[in-house]
Amino acid sequence: MTANLPAAPSQDNAPRQALVMSTIAFTVCFAVWTIFSIIGVRIKQELGLNETEFGLLVGTPILTGSLVRMVLGVWTDRYGGRLVYTATMLAAAVATFLLAFAHTYGQMLVAALGVGLAGGSFAVGVSYVSRFFPADKQGTALGIFGAGNVGAAVTKFLAPFVLLSWGWQSVALIWAAALVVMAAIFWFTTGDDPVIRERRAGKTAPARSFWQEFAPLKNLQVWRFAFYYFFAFGAFVALSLWLPRYLIGVYGFGLVTAGMIGAAYSVPASVFRAYGGVLSDRVGARTVLYSTFAVSAVATLVLSLPPADYVVRGISGPIAFHFEIGPLAFIAVACVLGFFMSLGKAAVYKHIPAYYPQNVGAVGGVVGMIGGLGGFILPIAFGALNDLTGVWSSCFMLLFLIVVTCLAWMHFSIRRMERAAAAEAPSLSYAAE
Repeated sequence: MTANLPAAPSQDNAPRQALVMSTIAFTVCFAVWTIFSIIGVRIKQELGLNETEFGLLVGTPILTGSLVRMVLGVWTDRYGGRLVYTATMLAAAVATFLLAFAHTYGQMLVAALGVGLAGGSFAVGVSYVSRFFPADKQGTALGIFGAGNVGAAVTKFLAPFVLLSWGWQSVALIWAAALVVMAAIFWFTTGDDPVIRERRAGKTAPARSFWQEFAPLKNLQVWRFAFYYFFAFGAFVALSLWLPRYLIGVYGFGLVTAGMIGAAYSVPASVFRAYGGVLSDRVGARTVLYSTFAVSAVATLVLSLPPADYVVRGISGPIAFHFEIGPLAFIAVACVLGFFMSLGKAAVYKHIPAYYPQNVGAVGGVVGMIGGLGGFILPIAFGALNDLTGVWSSCFMLLFLIVVTCLAWMHFSIRRMERAAAAEAPSLSYAAE
């Protein structure tokens, strides 16, 4: 470690320390990033927002957190995760603090743009953590780091109680304070990654130009990974934001109950991301993604079925049937969906350091950006579909179409890749896929 970092861990302990602190910091950041999933419901009531306006409000932080990921990822490759991570948390804390003093819809949208910086921390952490681990352990390490998605459950579990006791403004103030504390802890307990240390010691070449960092983005494969992440992560974020509203509207749950159920969805969809990383290291990311898309297609198809009444002409006269997915069945299927999404998120990011080891920041950033944009676009689309169709389950109809497209694109791309590999080098194999 460099001499000016006396609080940093020893070099032998640096990988573990970097992973642990990055994961905790990402948990706090994700809790802030999804804050509107709870306080947005109260703001909707206070301002009389329609469904589309509500979807835009909860999705705006996701937009910022998505767009900045690519830039933050490159900055992390160039300047180091310790500095960029700390600065990102402090900037997001300022915006979250100011949110508490917003009164109009426009002011809240502006504040939400700043709150979204917390979501950009993912690209920082991926680039930072991956540099501490060899290729055969990066899937597990990044899976553990990605489990910080559980921050969404933290917000859904704790924010309703704070909101009902002291108001939604208090939620913003407390979450902002948590970011400041976490930023300080992270700065004083972590050190620079091995690449940054060697670069500062003059043992490696200087950082490449800004445009060289983005050279791999011309490959269609990168955008295919990004589309996978649009579903695996983007749909997860969208449902994390949308489920409380969905449960209140469809099943008549109270805000606290809806928040608790939303947390029950977010926990397995977050914690098991680490398990997805382990599976990707053991059986391959391709197998994990096949399972993710296949099961998700079935789950979203089931959840997309709206309540309906049927009448058939029986022998003795009309026979009426009623179909509806009850709350317990809905929760069970949603949790299964969340579990497989968590596996898929880890599997997507297993590919990146394996295929693009020198461009993890840029490639991971753009994949994370597209995934995050899913978290922004989908809640707005859910609200618009509600307004246009009047059918609550229309959101799952949209997700079904997306996941089927992912499955088909992946399958045909892999078949084409295998044919090309067999023709050029029969013994060639792809470790990540």
